[in-house]
Amino acid sequence: MKFLLEVTMDEGALAEDPTGELQRILRYWGGNLHHYALRPGDGSAVYDSAHQEVGRWSVEGRAG
Repeated sequence: MKFLLEVTMDEGALAEDPTGELQRILRYWGGNLHHYALRPGDGSAVYDSAHQEVGRWSVEGRAG
């Protein structure tokens, strides 16, 4: 299985402060992952601090 995080960094808050925004996104989603089984097909949109969708995380592949 693979955990994938894809974030567009050339617009909005990420373009203005890429390091700070990525840190915030990783902290938030790292702390929020306990709400998911982390099985293939799981995933969610990722938002910046301005609540704009900037990407997605997902779990792909086969379990086991």
